[in-house]
Amino acid sequence: MERDQFCCRYCGLDGRTNFEHAVVMSVDFVVPRAHKGKKDPSNLVACCRPCNMIKGKWIYQNFEDAKLYVVTRREEMRQAWESKRSRSTAKAGAA
Repeated sequence: MERDQFCCRYCGLDGRTNFEHAVVMSVDFVVPRAHKGKKDPSNLVACCRPCNMIKGKWIYQNFEDAKLYVVTRREEMRQAWESKRSRSTAKAGAA
């Protein structure tokens, strides 16, 4: 984590900013241990738990492919959440 300055290598969340950010930081295996990923520094990155969950146990060609997947999926999830939230707000305002 120190090597990555306590920042998520996928989304950039800074674990040093506040306590809430710090408690969601962990270490991610780029190649998951479930797929024989090694505890080698080149296979480990600082990662927030949301990004770690999104990445899952998939195998990617390299870190950049994994990052692209995670960032794209986070954006899709954010847009879906915002859309659902705006519909709920509109319904509440119409009532």
